[in-house]
Amino acid sequence: MTSRIAFQGEPGAYSHEACQAARPYMEAMPCESFDEVIAAVRSGKADQAMLPIENTTYGRVADIHRLLPESGLHILDEAFVRVRISLMGLPGAKLEDIKLVRAHPVLLPQSASFLKMHGIRGVGAADSAGAASDLAKSKVKGEGVLASALAAEIYGLDLLAEDVEDHGHNTTRFVIMGRETNMERRGEHGMITTFVFEVRNIPAALYKAMGGFATNGVNMTKLESYMVDGSFNATRFYADIDGHPDDRGVQLALEELAYFTSTLEILGVYPRDPARD
Repeated sequence: MTSRIAFQGEPGAYSHEACQAARPYMEAMPCESFDEVIAAVRSGKADQAMLPIENTTYGRVADIHRLLPESGLHILDEAFVRVRISLMGLPGAKLEDIKLVRAHPVLLPQSASFLKMHGIRGVGAADSAGAASDLAKSKVKGEGVLASALAAEIYGLDLLAEDVEDHGHNTTRFVIMGRETNMERRGEHGMITTFVFEVRNIPAALYKAMGGFATNGVNMTKLESYMVDGSFNATRFYADIDGHPDDRGVQLALEELAYFTSTLEILGVYPRDPARD
């Protein structure tokens, strides 16, 4: 039986591209929403989930930090995808024919210089891969789409220009999640431990909670806060650290953290991807 990895979006989305790169042996399963992706894995319809968590240009992906602690899933791996934007059109179209392109709103400003240079107007779409699918069906002349090269391949469109983004550093970090975790793994490039916590309502609780990582030589690579249930009084923190909970320094730091927190939940312990460097 073929194993499946679920992702949010239409076939040809950047999340689909991440699935092909990180899990080429699994069947990619498109879903309409992040909630549907998580539900597919929890129900057994899919074996793993590919979820975007942050982007170098736009920061964290909305709602993901809220969904992860409630998902009941564990982070198995991380994956990084360089967002390469391609301009595509109907078969036989030429770049000079394109007067309007459709794309997800986050892609349009990333390609603003290219669009301005060629006199092309950008229009927002709910999903770039979906826009590619729509163009293939509507066959509207003079229109194009900004999306991944994979979308052009899937929907039979011609690539008219590649790597049209203004900056070459735009990268999305994904986490791959599953129902079970394996704490015995050790990565060649180290390990990452991801967890969420809420501090106790005492003065300087966060400052004191973080002290254990500094004194035990544990590198914290990410710390973000977000509200819980829309309350200004309840703040949850998401953190990534280098190391494994069995490492003595990490063990001591987490013990100290637990003293100053009301909740502490480890979301995943997984190999550090060298693409971080």
